[in-house]
Amino acid sequence: MNKLRILVLGLIAVGMFSLTSCKWKPSEDQIKTLEETKAAALSAEETLQKKKAERQEWEKKVAAKKAELDKLKKDKENVKNFQQPAE
Repeated sequence: MNKLRILVLGLIAVGMFSLTSCKWKPSEDQIKTLEETKAAALSAEETLQKKKAERQEWEKKVAAKKAELDKLKKDKENVKNFQQPAE
């Protein structure tokens, strides 16, 4: 069964290679389209990296604000629980 599977896959591979030709050259339009697609992909990658950095920046700001909020809540609780000395 495995030998048959390997034989079938081999025949498929040989068939695919025989269908393609080594003499094929891309047209100018295809090259232009490829270059435009490449430029768009690079731009998208750059935008993604910028957005990831921006997200990390915002996450740091949120964490700082949460820490500040926790501190203020503790301060509020301390003030609430503060008992003035009896005179």
